Order: sequence, then structure tokens, then C-alpha cells
Amino acid sequence: MKKILFLLAIAFISCSKDHPVDEDGLLITSRAECYVSNFELLGVDFQTVRTKNAVIDTTACTIDVTVFYGTDLKNLYPQFTLVTDAKLDPKITGKVDFSDLTNPKSYTVISGNRKVRKTYKVLITVQSK
Repeated sequence: MKKILFLLAIAFISCSKDHPVDEDGLLITSRAECYVSNFELLGVDFQTVRTKNAVIDTTACTIDVTVFYGTDLKNLYPQFTLVTDAKLDPKITGKVDFSDLTNPKSYTVISGNRKVRKTYKVLITVQSK
């Protein structure tokens, strides 16, 4: 019984005003930085489909990535590396369909203090034969 009360006390303390959390249960910090530092794109075999490193423009908020010819664009797993304490919206929960190259996917990076938001477009180019 003491163990349960101890765990409840810890949970209560972690949710107090001294340690605010957002709707996802993530700690809200004082960090205002808001950017993508790295981007990976994996195929269904969890191997990279990029021909070279993605070009991330933190000013224009774009990610340019070239994929190998023949890549199945309907079944890709994007992976973002964000600045400390930031989060991504929408969350990536599985495969993503990038096949509509004329309408790039957009992802919003939200700063640790949850006050700064930057929307990045993922621009995909398929390598020619």
C-alpha cells in the first residue's frame, strides 16, 4: 500500500505547476528553438531510400530529398530529428504515402515551450533511370 501511495505522489508531483506537461504528456520547457536537424526516409525494409542526405532549409522550412528510382512512395517511413524538447505534428505512427509529388506532405515542429510553430514541407524527387 505504501508503494502505491508513493507512486501516486510522484505522479502528482510530476503534473504540478512546477513541471507542466502538454496534451501528449510531454514536459513543457522554456526552449523556444524550433527546427528539424536531420531527416531520414525508410522503405518497407527499413533501409534508406535516399540517394544522398536530405537538404534541410530551416529558413524556408523545406526538406528536399531525392529517392532511388523505383521507390514505393506509398509505403515510406519518415524519421525526423528535432531540436531538443520540440515535438512533431502530425505524429508519425506508421507508413506514410508520399506518392502525390505535386502536394508535398507538411509537418509542423512545435518548440519546447509550445509557443513557436514552424511548418516544414517534404519535397521528394525521384532519381531518373
